Amino acid sequence: MGLGQLFRFAADTGFQGVDLTAYYIPGYPDVPCDEVLYKIKRMAFRLGLALSGTGVRNNFTLASSEQRGQEKQLVKNWIVAASKLGIPHVRIFDGTARPEGYSREEITAWLIDDMKECAVFGGRHGVMICYQNHNDFTTNAAQALSIVERVDSEWFGLMLDIGSLPEGDAYQEIERLIPYAVTWQVKEFIHTGGKKVKTDFPRLMQIVQRSGYRGYFPLETLGEGNPFQKVKALYREVKMALT
Repeated sequence: MGLGQLFRFAADTGFQGVDLTAYYIPGYPDVPCDEVLYKIKRMAFRLGLALSGTGVRNNFTLASSEQRGQEKQLVKNWIVAASKLGIPHVRIFDGTARPEGYSREEITAWLIDDMKECAVFGGRHGVMICYQNHNDFTTNAAQALSIVERVDSEWFGLMLDIGSLPEGDAYQEIERLIPYAVTWQVKEFIHTGGKKVKTDFPRLMQIVQRSGYRGYFPLETLGEGNPFQKVKALYREVKMALT
């Protein structure tokens, strides 16, 4: 599917925006030329769609400062691209490496410093950095909150991934994280009580509405099945829970 087809499908389904993940843009990890970026921007605009966000596959848990420097440059490159596309945030991750000989606190210090640097750069370009809790280095709300609070930047917030909170009660974890959420990854299934279960969208919406959150509510459907049918079904289910 090309981006034009994606935008048409999203608009026809009823979405108001698209979270345009950077690694689905041809040429990634390189940023396309301005001509391509502006064509993407125009296609979305002509269909009445906002480009609500984008994101990269960074890894800030690598032991090598040189490698982490390359990861930061990747984020910065796409911050500039996001500013040209009119995208308000770039999604980043913590990382998946587990370098031997380093404590969790040492690794946490690396990635916090890296995230701070990205947030400063993002602020210079009017683009927020959104950290997605992705069940990689962090697996619960307390760990994610520690990172967000220590980065401590108005240009840094949380992409609340409801499907990546496998410890304890996922809904309680979501409530702890909501004050820091600037966007979401809303999924069909969550992990709660050690089990993968279908998301209770009416319950989730009650939590969201109590929080006063205002912003986009990106949906993500995973796994087997016809994606066209699955996305439409998820859209209808969430929309019904919102009303």
